[in-house]
Amino acid sequence: MSEQTASRHLRSLFLSDVHLGTRDCQAELLLDFMRVHEAETIYLVGDIVDGWRMRRAWFWTQAHNDVVQKLLRKGRKGARIVYIPGNHDEFLRDYLGTHFGGVEVMDRAIHETADGRRLLVIHGDQFDVVVRHARWLAYFGDWAYETALWLNTRLNKLRRAVGLPYWSLSAWAKLKVKNAVNFIGAFEEALSHEARRVGADGVVCGHIHHAVMRDMNGIEYINTGDWVESCTAIAEHHDGRLEIIRWTMLEHEQTGKVALLPRAEAAE
Repeated sequence: MSEQTASRHLRSLFLSDVHLGTRDCQAELLLDFMRVHEAETIYLVGDIVDGWRMRRAWFWTQAHNDVVQKLLRKGRKGARIVYIPGNHDEFLRDYLGTHFGGVEVMDRAIHETADGRRLLVIHGDQFDVVVRHARWLAYFGDWAYETALWLNTRLNKLRRAVGLPYWSLSAWAKLKVKNAVNFIGAFEEALSHEARRVGADGVVCGHIHHAVMRDMNGIEYINTGDWVESCTAIAEHHDGRLEIIRWTMLEHEQTGKVALLPRAEAAE
């Protein structure tokens, strides 16, 4: 087996914000990623299925079905699968503590790394004041994000036509607009505080579609990102080392050539 197609064996894998059931889900890239990566434990850290969008319009391709089947197959082969629902798949919170096809449904989990660190694993919407106290505004924000993705698709078709690389309008807005920056900072602080409150050394979350690893006053803050634009996951190696994996179209076209951000580079 060539270096490009060889499977990579990990201790743990953290995925979130896949948004199956929407046109924006990068299901084919996720399938390609899962063909290359095997893990002893896979945490699905919320918003794997987008119940909000599917109530408005049904969109479910064969690739979306294949993602579900691939995850279930990994479970049958011995991987532990833990599903921690988010706000978009909150209907699963009615089934906390149950198993579906070998998949454990939990509100949150404590994961212990190979080197002994305790990480709180939670989607994070519980600490989003908009989702908690102004649901209508959360729905509006979801619509605005969907619109930004629609504009982004058309903008990047023009960019490709003139030889320019991919550029994310929504990611740019989140990092440049003052209120969005303040929201991200408050979210990170709240999740880090919760990790400290429960006696954990760090937190792994999703929700805001912004993959990052950073120290927050002694608490390791880790966000998995998403599989709509950034196509990122958090990997734990067998020595406990954590890394952000960014799976782009380049890796997809090369059938499994992995580009890793070393932990020292990924931390901010």
